[in-house]
Amino acid sequence: MNKTDTPVISVLMSVYNAERYVAEAIQSILGQTEGRFEFLIVNDGSSDASASILDRYAAQDSRIRVIHQENRGLIASLNLLLEEARAPLVARMDSDDVSRPERFAVQLAEMAARPEIAVLGTNTDELDADGAYFPCSDFHPEQPEDIRERLMVASGICHPSVMMRRDVIRALGGYRAAFRHCEDYDLWLRVSEHHDMMNLRDRLFLYRRSPDQVSEKHILVQAIGAACARYAAQQRRAGRPDPFEGATSLPSLDTIDAVLGTQGVGARMRLEVIDSVKYSRDAMTSGGLELMQAHLREGGTKHGFWRTAGRLVKLGMIPQALTLSYDLVRY
Repeated sequence: MNKTDTPVISVLMSVYNAERYVAEAIQSILGQTEGRFEFLIVNDGSSDASASILDRYAAQDSRIRVIHQENRGLIASLNLLLEEARAPLVARMDSDDVSRPERFAVQLAEMAARPEIAVLGTNTDELDADGAYFPCSDFHPEQPEDIRERLMVASGICHPSVMMRRDVIRALGGYRAAFRHCEDYDLWLRVSEHHDMMNLRDRLFLYRRSPDQVSEKHILVQAIGAACARYAAQQRRAGRPDPFEGATSLPSLDTIDAVLGTQGVGARMRLEVIDSVKYSRDAMTSGGLELMQAHLREGGTKHGFWRTAGRLVKLGMIPQALTLSYDLVRY
């Protein structure tokens, strides 16, 4: 495809210190059987060799355009890429994952056949940090009604696997700044209120699991944001204003009732978050234990908390297990 040709697909990828994996990710896009795309990449202030790797590939393939910027974060980078995209369809890609060669061809055919579909994900297999391959046995929900139901509990769509209609996403305001580390979940909830979303049963994407990924390092922030996104969706669906419209950050669970003028919302969200993070080592050392203690102090249910204490022992987190056990006896 020449630079003057209008691409059929705009591929959007943000890169931050991904020198270990980014070449493999790029090669998986350049190896697609459907080649009518532009490949837009933001180098989001990387301090490793990512920038030189990106520039080298851009010099070799005219479909690649690299935008270098100071670190602004994933949400700002993705919104910039949405503005820069020229194609009616945008395909997400992450810098540590791998797309199977037929991914774009299969997604493009489905989007052409189903104009009512605004977001189309795929099922996935997995890679570990060292590149070992793990086939998955679970499936994401596939049909729009099943996805809508699942979304009120969890995402159910692999963000970097999706192909989306650019105009739909832009009309909804793109990714919202307040929802750091769960920007995709908030977006899916908003999309699903106006448009259909689907997952292909085909496993066209290899998703990498590693200790450094966002869902591991920022699990507590992600869980709090997800609880806020669900609450906002409930308000919108009840015909009430979105409480976080225009916000650049979310209030803490301790202050959310005061900020929103509600009662009991913070306590309900806190219990949702605890249920999401109670077996995470990172979460229990970065505020999760304190959430559990606050819940117990206020007379919240103890159901399942002893099991959590036992799990903490198995994780080698003895001080945290003892603290939780003491509070279970005390309150």
